[in-house]
Amino acid sequence: MAFIADRLSRIKPSPTIAVTTKAAELKAAGVDVIGLGAGEPDFDTPDNIKEAAKAALDAGKTKYTP
Repeated sequence: MAFIADRLSRIKPSPTIAVTTKAAELKAAGVDVIGLGAGEPDFDTPDNIKEAAKAALDAGKTKYTP
């Protein structure tokens, strides 16, 4: 198990997650922040896109393109 733990200790934290976390902390503290870290939209996926994704899955389009 030491081998796995040693390798895991060399993985660097995600800068994107760090920026996103910091923005969330500042917002929670009442600071007016525009988060430019992770691209998380504040709106739902449009229905036509959801329906197209469902149709593609139902048609078996679940592989990478050739």
